Amino acid sequence: MLDLCLLGCGGTRPIPGRWLTSLYIQYNGHGILIDCGEGTQIAMASAGISPHSIDLILLTHFHGDHILGLPGLLMSMGMSGRTAPVTIAGPKGLQQVVSSLCVTAGFPFQLNGIELSGAHASFDFEKDSPLHIHAFEVHHSVTCYGYSLVLDRAGRFDPVKAAALNIPKKLWNLLQKGNTVTTDTAAFTPDQVMGKPRKGIKVTYCTDTTVCDSIVPAAKDSDLFICEGMYADPARAEAAEVKKHMVFTQAAQLAKEAEVKKLWLTHFSPAETHPEEGIDTARAVFPNTELGENGKKITLNFQDDPHQP
Repeated sequence: MLDLCLLGCGGTRPIPGRWLTSLYIQYNGHGILIDCGEGTQIAMASAGISPHSIDLILLTHFHGDHILGLPGLLMSMGMSGRTAPVTIAGPKGLQQVVSSLCVTAGFPFQLNGIELSGAHASFDFEKDSPLHIHAFEVHHSVTCYGYSLVLDRAGRFDPVKAAALNIPKKLWNLLQKGNTVTTDTAAFTPDQVMGKPRKGIKVTYCTDTTVCDSIVPAAKDSDLFICEGMYADPARAEAAEVKKHMVFTQAAQLAKEAEVKKLWLTHFSPAETHPEEGIDTARAVFPNTELGENGKKITLNFQDDPHQP
């Protein structure tokens, strides 16, 4: 399962009652943070999230409202006693940007970087992990990426097949984890005792951008699609386009085309003081649309498919 917390839902600058857009994801005891604008630490504290838990930071782009909280966060992680490595991924130029932001700081942990380039990039959360990260370039005033996180789920283990093959029970757990096992007389592979892979969990996070061709394929069939909606009023679509952003109904249309299960709108303009006024219009396009808010949480669990063995 994945536990998610939208730490804030604002764009450009934090305002009272609205922190800047950032997403925290917990998986198997590990923390993943997408974007880290000014005030992210306060939003985390309000949500009861410790910076010590963060192993991976994904940056969409290098505008201040998405990165200026990074130096303080890393310092807090160091002061919390963290010594395990931390990985940061982001567009080309990441190393220079992080070095410039953190020029006065030293950390008691190794800081690793993954620089993204091209229209698409993929990497795993850690070696042999079922959690995969897919970055896709979107259309903003600077190089910017959205992220899809996909948690794979293996097929069901078949104990009848395992027994028929005379595989010792002490080896069954290894096969379920995807390992090949060997006895004195034979070698066994997971495909001999595992069913077809089952539906996993998918989350897609997308901001800042106009409507572009990369979004729908990347978000396809997501369990949760978190997408920017700078303005609530559809009449502001042209103004949003100029600033390389979107309105609620455009995000809702993308959710509809991508056939996602749920849409959370985020990255509201500071001038958008009552985003709830645009929710009905967005829901007319995609009914399962919700407004983002500080500390909004959800747990995504695996769903069993009754038609799949």
